[in-house]
Amino acid sequence: MQEKLAEIRAQALDSAKQAATVQELTNAKVRFLGKKGELTQLLRSMGQLPPEERPVFGKLVNEVRDELEEAWAERERELFRLEEERRLAGEALDWTLPGRKPLRGTLHPITQVINEAKAIFTGMGYEVVEGPEVEWDYYNFEALNIPPDHPARDMQDTFFFSEQLLLRSQTSSVQIRTMEHRKPPVRIIAPGKVYRADADVTHSPMFHQIEGLVVDEGITFADLKGTLQLFIERMFGPEAKARFRPSYFPFTEPSAEVDISCIICGGTGCRVCKDTGWLEILGCGMVDPRVLKIVNYDPDVVSGFAFGMGVERIAMLRYGINDIRLLFENDVRFLKQFAR
Repeated sequence: MQEKLAEIRAQALDSAKQAATVQELTNAKVRFLGKKGELTQLLRSMGQLPPEERPVFGKLVNEVRDELEEAWAERERELFRLEEERRLAGEALDWTLPGRKPLRGTLHPITQVINEAKAIFTGMGYEVVEGPEVEWDYYNFEALNIPPDHPARDMQDTFFFSEQLLLRSQTSSVQIRTMEHRKPPVRIIAPGKVYRADADVTHSPMFHQIEGLVVDEGITFADLKGTLQLFIERMFGPEAKARFRPSYFPFTEPSAEVDISCIICGGTGCRVCKDTGWLEILGCGMVDPRVLKIVNYDPDVVSGFAFGMGVERIAMLRYGINDIRLLFENDVRFLKQFAR
């Protein structure tokens, strides 16, 4: 049995030396020292020896086991070191390669459109004003000629906090706040976020509007039309087609909606323009005399016009975007297309 022990020892040491990976070394260890390993089986066969030889043979087996354990531990450390060296060699940096530029952010297309609109209107003498997004019912509805029982309240689904407090559904409320504290002439635009319970490929529950207001002596619908035609030409180019359609808004009379030819389909019809070839971008009209009276303006002396446009609609037309939801998903692959 001592010859068998010597043979197992030699084979085990050779297996440890020949192991090229930690896993191969582990397999060899299980082969010789595992529960069913060769050395373990030899130790269990000691019952075949005479009683006086068993202590001596048991001591030899334990000495061989300790020797193999130490040899495997040393070989394992060596294999771990070699594997680490191979890994580091594979991850070595080539300092001669060109550096990688860090990713840089860019202005969101909605912000770009708002900035362009501001530049166009301030170039025409308009002032940019702002107001609160959490608004009183009075400024959002009543002062705009929409009393509590007015059917126009059903034209939009509003987010209410209480009976009198809400998320503004239009930035027209800023116009009322401005006129309360200023005397004519007034020439302002009010960009900002508004909120309505609506969501599809062309609507979002939170979106952006730019409201405009001019009040002075002798203001006519011709002034309104000329202003908006100039805006459309500067925003979309001189080839852009626009049309005015009669419409209804409680705070303007007469009222109109302005459409621009759909840039997505070139006016042939698609799902964005609902196969009409046109996409509405804003509503407008002459300020209702009742609204002027509410802010203590004399409608016999002054008149005015107002307009409100959806920034997302303009961005979709400007950049050929066919789904408004893309503007709010913050996908860097999408947004980086608009880097300037």
